[in-house]
Parts: sequence; structure tokens; C-alpha cells
Amino acid sequence: MAIRKARQGKKNTGTNQVDTYYFDVEKCKTCPLRNGCYRDGSKTKSYSVSIKSDLHKEQIEFQETDYYKEKAKHRYKIEAKNNELKNVHGYGRAISYGIENMETQGAMAIFTVNLKRILKLTV
Repeated sequence: MAIRKARQGKKNTGTNQVDTYYFDVEKCKTCPLRNGCYRDGSKTKSYSVSIKSDLHKEQIEFQETDYYKEKAKHRYKIEAKNNELKNVHGYGRAISYGIENMETQGAMAIFTVNLKRILKLTV
């Protein structure tokens, strides 16, 4: 029943394309299913459907697996530790230049967090 169909978005990019369907408002006024779809006084009516890329479809299927659901239950614990490293101990930004200095900074931050946890468990 659409009078026009348009595809929006670029091909072969990281974003999904969208099919947009445009409808004749005069037909909508007499449609028995217009409640929740058409508002009185509207000048246009359109409906958009997202077209998932192959990568996006694979990710959706993966998120339905039992493995993913089990790992997602434990994610909040890991994220809390990463948050402490980044925001409390400066792991989010390098203090000095060079890969060796970044490795040292990371090792010191992780050592500090682990030492704090050991002390908390022993006391």
C-alpha cells in the first residue's frame, strides 16, 4: 500500500541502511487499523525498517547463545575493576611518552589495585 519506498544510508559501511515506506494519508484516514498508526491532522505517513548488516546479524545471533548470557552475568565485576583502574589510579591516560613508560605505568596501577585488594581481604 506504500506509494513510495526509499533506501537511506550508505552501502558497505559500519552503519545499517534503512528502508523508508511512504503512505498516502487519504488511505490512512479510512483504514480500520489506523489507531496507533495514524494521527488525525497528519500530512504525511512513513514507516522505517532497519536492514541489518551481516556483521550485525552475526552479533545478534551470538548474543542469543548461552555462552554469551553466562559471560554477561559476570561482566559487571570486571567492569567495576576496570573503572577503579581508570578513574582512581590513572590507567586511562598515559603520564609520559614511550611504550616502556606506559607499560610501567600500567604495571604500577595494576600492582596498586591488587595490593589494595590483598590488604582489604587480610584485614
